[in-house]
Amino acid sequence: MENRTTGNRDESGGGTGASRLPRRCAIPSILAAGLLALALAGCKPASNDSKTGAGTNVTAKPLTNAVSAAPRAMPRTNLPAVARLLSKTNAAPGAPAPGAKPGAAASGAVTNASLAARGTNAIARAREVLQRLQGNRAFYPAAAVVVFGLIAALIYGISKAKARRAAAAASVPVVSTAPAGVARKARQAPIHSCNVLSVGAGARQLWQFDARGGRFSLNREQSTPVGEALPAALVAKDWSSLWQRKLNIAWLPAEAVFLRVAQFPRSDFAETLSMVELQLEKLSPMPVAQVVWSIQVLPHAKGELQTVVVVIAARSAVEEFLGQLEGQGYLADRLDLPLLDQLQAAAPTEDAAVIYPGAAGGQNTALVGWWCQGVLQNLDLLNLPPANRPASLKEQLVQMAWAGEMEGWLTCAPRWRLVADEAAAAEWLAPLREGLEQPIEVTAPLPAPQAAALNARRAAQAEMQANLLPAEFSARYQQQFVDRLWMRGLAGVVVIYLIGLAIYGVAVGFATLRTGSVEGQAAELAPTYTNALELKARCQVLQDRSELKFAALDCYQVVAQTLPADATLDGLNFSDGRKLTLNGTVPTDKVAQMLNDFEPAIRKFVVRGQPIFDLNQSENLRYQQSGPGTYRWECTLVLKRAEVLQ
Repeated sequence: MENRTTGNRDESGGGTGASRLPRRCAIPSILAAGLLALALAGCKPASNDSKTGAGTNVTAKPLTNAVSAAPRAMPRTNLPAVARLLSKTNAAPGAPAPGAKPGAAASGAVTNASLAARGTNAIARAREVLQRLQGNRAFYPAAAVVVFGLIAALIYGISKAKARRAAAAASVPVVSTAPAGVARKARQAPIHSCNVLSVGAGARQLWQFDARGGRFSLNREQSTPVGEALPAALVAKDWSSLWQRKLNIAWLPAEAVFLRVAQFPRSDFAETLSMVELQLEKLSPMPVAQVVWSIQVLPHAKGELQTVVVVIAARSAVEEFLGQLEGQGYLADRLDLPLLDQLQAAAPTEDAAVIYPGAAGGQNTALVGWWCQGVLQNLDLLNLPPANRPASLKEQLVQMAWAGEMEGWLTCAPRWRLVADEAAAAEWLAPLREGLEQPIEVTAPLPAPQAAALNARRAAQAEMQANLLPAEFSARYQQQFVDRLWMRGLAGVVVIYLIGLAIYGVAVGFATLRTGSVEGQAAELAPTYTNALELKARCQVLQDRSELKFAALDCYQVVAQTLPADATLDGLNFSDGRKLTLNGTVPTDKVAQMLNDFEPAIRKFVVRGQPIFDLNQSENLRYQQSGPGTYRWECTLVLKRAEVLQ
């Protein structure tokens, strides 16, 4: 069944939301992008200027925010380039312009320089404040919260703008002959579950069906009093509805619906809609602009024709009914009428007049379906008066039969059938038999759960073929569903972020406690550690003295053992703990012996199994003539102190 409304669409305000949206979202977008870039920039590694050496009892030098570190900017003038070019004259440098007050140029230059200096100072102060904020641990979490908030506000604004545009586009009824329901059905996910709601005077009955292999099996049945809300777990939609679609159907009260039957040539659904639309003014009991309508196609005995039941309802009654459902937390995907399934279930194959008590919405009213050769020809309303019931019923039915004979679809006497439960049959059967004086066959109607199951299957097979829901309500419900998913997703992200922030705070607190404990222990051990370092230094000094004493004795022993007998030792100088300088005299004929014997022997002298001198750093023997027949020699040697000390 296709929802059909009429009217003209107003295109004058279609672009309002789209034109205002960029201006409204520009500032939040810029702020979000700036804060996000700032947060990402703060995550980079710190510069090497702030490094401090690791060690105990070392006091780090605090960093300063000196303004002098900022790059100095040259003062700018307030004159544009064109003005500066035009202001050039042949006047001497420093001369005032014609007509200018004395000192005006100087004051302008000073003003420009002061403005430039103020701008530089403001930039430096802003940079200093930013560095202070970045040093705070709460800066980046707070910046991230602000960024997420601005992004959420941006998404919310975009979704609201789309909702307003959709509501504005669908607020005025639109005439459409295309089978939109069939096109949407191909793109939608298969139905996973279906809810059918029947609103009564004292309670609301809800049936939930599961779609399994093309069949709808009853999963849950619940009756809720009028004052209570429907269970959200059954009727609400969540993320799973994106891939497991849930269908919410509501039964429109029968007293708010008008039914008309017409015969049309057999055609596809779109052409049938167009044919019905052309006849709508003739079929509708109200102005076409004030109704919503739909059609239901029934099988026809002749293959070239089809029977169409036109369902018409006042738009105001439908909107009021939908408002009541919204107040109860039920957003219907479609509105339906259970009588349509009852008509198909109890369709006779012969000429018959089938009476459905209560199908018109009243206790004393009934709907009469006239069937000829298995084809539904007409639907009429039958009233049961409080007095003289047999005569009144007979008169009404005879008038209906005469109208059928005049229209040509009633050609023989029909059989009478009453589709009613025990209570309704007890009230209607006796007056009908007495008034008609003919046998009446009584048939039990479909149970409500079975009728709901048939309704769900019919809606799943042809979604838009039994729907009186206005298009603007459908668009608004869909937008609310999308907004709810967005808000829940953002709420989930915020919750996860807050949980992560809490974990981060706990970790930071625990690390702070451990750091404080370690710092306390270090403070307690600092005097002992300092004393230990001092004692170690003193011990090292004493050990060096002792070792140097023995090293000097070793050097003296080396010189005594290796120096030739004819050579003399005038000086032995031991300096810097490693450097040994020897000097003396030698006869001229003993110089070669000093070079060949003394120098190699002293260089390679071994003490406690290791060479005492470093061959790479020691200098060669030097000599020069100091007098007749004598030479003065000098030798510098470097101790292998590490080996000597062992």
